[in-house]
Amino acid sequence: MTHFLVNAENPGGYKLEEILMAIRKEVILRATKIVDDHRPEAHQVLENNIKILQLLSDSIMLAEDSSRILDKTFGPPKDGQPRIGTG
Repeated sequence: MTHFLVNAENPGGYKLEEILMAIRKEVILRATKIVDDHRPEAHQVLENNIKILQLLSDSIMLAEDSSRILDKTFGPPKDGQPRIGTG
């Protein structure tokens, strides 16, 4: 059972892309707080965050693509049943 993603047991959950967007926003906010810190450690953390942001953006695009495929092929979820795979 998932704790965050929407499914039959968790209809109030989130789409994967929504969670990833929220995480991306937090990383951006944290990065802006260290952008003027010129210590080497801060530079490395900032560089890591920039790489993480790109990976998150790529992941968001993949998750949105999967949602489009599911919506186009199977329509909206019905009666809490999975649109693909097994329940």
